This record gives sequence, C-alpha cells and structure tokens, in this order.
Amino acid sequence: MADSAAVPSADARRLDELGYAQELRRGLGAFDNVAIGFATISPVVALYGVVLVGMTVAGGAWVWMLPVALAGQCLLLVVYSELAAEFPLANGAYQWSRRLLGPAYGWFNGWVCLCAYAVANTSVAYLGAPWALVAVGIEPTANAVVAAGFVLVLLCAIVNVCGIGVLSNVVKVGIGAEILACIGVGLVLLLAFRQHGFSLLHDTLGAESLSGGSTTAALLAALAVGGWVFIGFDACGQTSEETVDAARHVPRAVWTAMLAVGALVILNAFAVTLAHPRPGDVVSGADLNPVSTAVVSSFGSWSTRPFAAVTLVAFLACGVAAQGITARAIFSVARDGVLPASRFLRTVDRRQVPIGATVVTTVIASAGLLLGLHSAAIGSLITFGTAAIYLSFLLIALAALVARLRHRWIPAGHIRLGRAGTVLNVLAVGWLAFQTVNVAWPRSSLAPPDSPWYQVWAAPVVIALIAVTGLAYLMVARPHRRERT
Repeated sequence: MADSAAVPSADARRLDELGYAQELRRGLGAFDNVAIGFATISPVVALYGVVLVGMTVAGGAWVWMLPVALAGQCLLLVVYSELAAEFPLANGAYQWSRRLLGPAYGWFNGWVCLCAYAVANTSVAYLGAPWALVAVGIEPTANAVVAAGFVLVLLCAIVNVCGIGVLSNVVKVGIGAEILACIGVGLVLLLAFRQHGFSLLHDTLGAESLSGGSTTAALLAALAVGGWVFIGFDACGQTSEETVDAARHVPRAVWTAMLAVGALVILNAFAVTLAHPRPGDVVSGADLNPVSTAVVSSFGSWSTRPFAAVTLVAFLACGVAAQGITARAIFSVARDGVLPASRFLRTVDRRQVPIGATVVTTVIASAGLLLGLHSAAIGSLITFGTAAIYLSFLLIALAALVARLRHRWIPAGHIRLGRAGTVLNVLAVGWLAFQTVNVAWPRSSLAPPDSPWYQVWAAPVVIALIAVTGLAYLMVARPHRRERT
C-alpha cells in the first residue's frame, strides 16, 4: 500500500488541471488497482452466475462464446486505455463523455452508468446470499436469501466506511479465495475428474430448441450470457483518484485484470462443463446448480460447505469493490452539483471516504433486494443491469469516436495509437452496438419457464424508462448548465 503522504505532486497537479482538488486518499499502488478491478469482474461471481444459463441455452458449445465476448471487450479496452491515460478521473462514463461531447451527453451517460452500478450491487448480494446460507447450513428459501443479502450489503458497507486501505486488504483476501476456487478447483476438475470427451464442447445437447430450433440463435444467446462475464473492469478507473500515478497504472490495470479474469473464467467454464456428470440435466432444467454438482460429485459431499465458504469470500470481495466504485462514481458526478442532494452525496469524511455516496449506495442496494421476494422481479433487475452497463460502454466509445472524427479529441496521454486507435475505436463501437442489442434482446430462453412478459422484456423496457427519465430531468432541471459549487 502506497503512503498518501508520498503522493507524487504530478497526480495532484493533473487533478487540479482537470478542475478538482484531491479529496480522496491517494493510497493505492499498481497492484492494489489491479486487485480492485479483478475482484469487481470476479471470475467466481462471473462464472457461477452464468454457467447454468449458458449451458441451458447452448449446451456444451456455450463455452466458445466466452473468448468471443472477451475479444470484443478488448476492443473497448483500447479506447478505455487512451482515455484513462489522459483523464485519470473517477466515473469515466460521466467525466470522459462530457469532455468529449459536452455536458448534456456526459450527464446522460453518467446517469445510465449510475443506474447500472446501483443494480449491480443488488445483484452481487442476491447471488452471493445462497452461498452464505449453504455455508452455515440454512435452507435458501426466498426470505432467507433476501435476509442474507441484507447482511452482505451491510458488511460490504462497513468495510467501505473504514477507508480505501481496509477495502483494498479485504479485496486481496477475496482474490486468494478466487485463486483457490478457480485455479485449484478448476485444474483438478479438468485434469482429474473430467467425465466427458472434448466432443461435448461442440454439442448443443438439444438446447437450441429454446431458440426456435436455431443453433445460430442459441449461440447468440450464449454470447449474450458471455457478455455478462466481462464487465467490472472499469473499477480500475473508478479508483483513479486514489491510485498513485494513475495515468500510467490504470490503463495497465484494466488489461491485467480483464485478461487474468478471462483466462480463469474460460478455464473453469471448460472444467465445469466437462466434469459435470449429467450435462443433459442442466439443459433440461433438472439441475439448477451445475457448479456445485460438478464439484460435489467430483470431490465428495464433504466439500459442499467448504466450497460454499470459499465462494462466499469471493462474493464478499466483489460486493465490497462494487459498492466502493459505485460510491466513487456518485461522488464524481455530485461534486459538480448536477445531482439531486449533491451537497450530501459529495461529502467526504475524515478517512477521506465519500461517505454520503456510500450511505446512498447501501440504501439503494438494500431496497433492491426486496425484489428478491419475487424471483421474476430480481431476474429482471439483473438482466437490465448488464444491458445498461453495455449501453454506458457504447456511449463512451461513441463519444470518443465522434470526438476523434471531429478533431475535438486527439489523445494526449502517454498512450497514443494514432490511426490505429481510430480504426480500433470504430470496431469497438460496432462490437458494443451489436452486443448491447444482443444482451438486451428479449429472449424467453434466458428467462425461467413460464416467466411473465415483463421479465422477458425487462432489459429494453427498463432501459427505455431510464433513458426517458434521464432525458426528462435534463430538459426540466438542466443540470448540465449548472456551475460547480
């Protein structure tokens, strides 16, 4: 951990040039920044949240969509790296967009980003709660899951209130659990407990029936599921103002975190799929927890609770990081005075924690958990959150491309790719436009059987509501025209 007293003057000067004083504690080193990004993407949370759905929609062939999704996101990372090197600020969706295409565009993208982050905190707590219950031997009923989710949100909030140093240390413990759960368990499953030949990875097992019998449609659905995995890397950027030499370290950190998580997720996707004793049961809906099935059938029933405990630690680390970056994203917008209750939301306490934003983040995450009393509602929330994050990514990449073409932005940080950067920016916009639509596309195959229409249409409907609400606020309150106070 770097000492805040040893902050290079260049960091403070650059922040001042961008219009802000150093309010948060700049105490993160290069590895700390990578760790926060790694924990937020989280190979454990990402993988265990998508194995069931991926296998359900495309059988064993679903695993091939993961490297495709990773490659597409790497196009965005090229653009992200250039921006992070030049503008080392928290909440790039807001800060970068307004510098590239103006305050109204920036405010709108900031709004979309904040809504997506708020949903992500609820999702992590809800998905982590069953592992907590298994670890302590409690039946995961709907009410118990919601209650456990509240506890997880509160624990994550307590860690965040203690400061960036404590947050970073907790995240490192979580990474240890991730390594154990991913590398250790994954390699053992693949090398010692493989139940099937590699031909299974080319077999949809009849899962395409959920997509009207079309294998192409099934693989597109699996690609959408793969897209759920490779988000969260922007946590590295959200802690830019707390990272020493952020302009250099953050661009490296996003690549390191994303590629490391990508490798682990792909390894474990192959391992779990090939080690599952009856993959057909997952496709048919008879097995709703394929990861546990693969682990317990391989290692024995004694492994159930220890495995749940290790997984829970990983979820806690992800939750701590996710709440932390959400609070910093809110703080970054509120200090410009462009959000309701900005004075409270931009409050920083004696530990240099954005305490006002942290409190609001905790309250919103807890309120969202009440939807968990209705599984269809919480499923809709999770689907919307992923689609909204992709929309925010798209708006960043689009802003960068338009600004380049209008010669309003020529990268001036230490990462400057010239014409290659423009070409890759075009490809990034194309990928994100496609994947945003693909993730948001209303598919009955990605919803539980007999789901109500609003769960199938959750992503496009809620995104439309968020967009209309944001645009209405822009027109009525005109926050983009306010002076910073």
